[in-house]
Amino acid sequence: MKLIIDKILGIFLVFLMSLMVFAVTWQVFSRYALQSSSSFTEEVARYLLIWIGLLGAAYISGQRQHLSIDILGPKLKESNRIKLRSAINVLIIGFSFFVLIIGGSNLVYVNYLLGQTSAALNIPLGTIYLALPISGALVIVYKIIELLNPKKYLV
Repeated sequence: MKLIIDKILGIFLVFLMSLMVFAVTWQVFSRYALQSSSSFTEEVARYLLIWIGLLGAAYISGQRQHLSIDILGPKLKESNRIKLRSAINVLIIGFSFFVLIIGGSNLVYVNYLLGQTSAALNIPLGTIYLALPISGALVIVYKIIELLNPKKYLV
């Protein structure tokens, strides 16, 4: 299951990054070569950066390549290291659930309820903020997989 999520998420992130590179390149080209700045590319790049940042954080969390301070873990026995890693994963799941999923879902709901749209693209801002609960759900899935196989993911 993890390999399927990794593959799909990785391909989607590459696609989003390609779109962002194209949007920024077009912005620079239209500004300097055509002497007429494109009105929507800055907004596209900004919103793509939000999605890339949040989904990328979930992807990196699943790869266990996120930033961490590893002082206590190496000094512990394997059984205690597994307990420490499990406790950390439970805290990450709690944060992801309450902040990213619950908080993000509330933000999406309020923005859809208010009917807020972006200035240039005229798309609902709730669509942009949807990256929060999606990213939170992905982090939770990755951490549950890690909790179910603690020895496999032990450093």
